[in-house]
Amino acid sequence: MSPRTSERPHTHEMVVVHRVFRRESALLPRLVRAVPPGATDRAAVVADHLAEYMTGLHHHHTVEDETLWPLLHARTADQELVARMEEQHGRIDASLAAITEQAPGWRRTADRAAAQDLAAALDEHRAALLEHLDDEERLVLPLVAEHLTVAEWDTLGRRGMETVPKNKLMLALGALLEEATPQEQEFFLSKAPLVGRLIWKAVGRRQYAAACRSLRAPLDGGAAR
Repeated sequence: MSPRTSERPHTHEMVVVHRVFRRESALLPRLVRAVPPGATDRAAVVADHLAEYMTGLHHHHTVEDETLWPLLHARTADQELVARMEEQHGRIDASLAAITEQAPGWRRTADRAAAQDLAAALDEHRAALLEHLDDEERLVLPLVAEHLTVAEWDTLGRRGMETVPKNKLMLALGALLEEATPQEQEFFLSKAPLVGRLIWKAVGRRQYAAACRSLRAPLDGGAAR
């Protein structure tokens, strides 16, 4: 049975989170292809970013697998849709496994052929990911708004944030805010403690901007540091 409440979860925040995965999954194959053959130092920088992306996506989907899908299984009649979401997670996991298999060799050698294989695997991963994100936003989030309480939805968000290392919190916040509207930025900043907002304004913004410049410089015509 669905909870009876006049309040509904603010599901749009998931759309903003998805923007991060959409953006980074598009950047990663470009970053891999932009590494000059043999430039192992640069390959290590990109490989580290790739590992962080995969870890973040894995944690995001684990929270859904352990919390969101069971709640929807229990409360909605659309069992086929929930099964479809779980199947899509499986395909995404398989694409990440292929990337995990290929990334170490490319990182070690920065070989051109290995780069092309890894970038192709990343392209395949992105195709599977976008299908899932599109379906989740279009079909699942309306069910969340109807069948979950605000407290249950907020628990999902807290679980997601608990997986972010403390030394990466400013980078994670910057990734969320990068393509957010002013209203969306205000919403996410309002959820942070006062000290977090102060740190973001004092150093976090510059830290995130510098990290982006360093990572993306080859795509912008510059030299990576």
